Amino acid sequence: MKRILICGLMALTVFASLATAKEKKVSLTGTWDCQAHGGPQGDMAFTLNLQLNKETVDGNISSPLGATQITSGTFRKNQLELHFDMPQGSYTLMGKLEKGQLSGAWSLDTDKGVWEGSKHAATGK
Repeated sequence: MKRILICGLMALTVFASLATAKEKKVSLTGTWDCQAHGGPQGDMAFTLNLQLNKETVDGNISSPLGATQITSGTFRKNQLELHFDMPQGSYTLMGKLEKGQLSGAWSLDTDKGVWEGSKHAATGK
């Protein structure tokens, strides 16, 4: 009887650990507060609103330069690739999701730089 009880407690501990680890995983879906570096205007804040459906990413981007829908996006093996068109040209954002943060490189024609983002803290009531 003691062995059954001990085995049961061990199994519950393992399942609780797995559930906790799973809860800590950050979802790509949501609002991301980001910062771009290296552009002609200097550092610039922007916001990504992302929706992940399997490996396809939809959503929009907004910055002081304007706002637009993402024309195409993918997320595979923690690698993000977004394309969107602005009056300045066609942008590409490449990034990686690590430890709940996004970071990577952006490009617009010959302009290039780096960027990073954090998921916007949810304000629930």
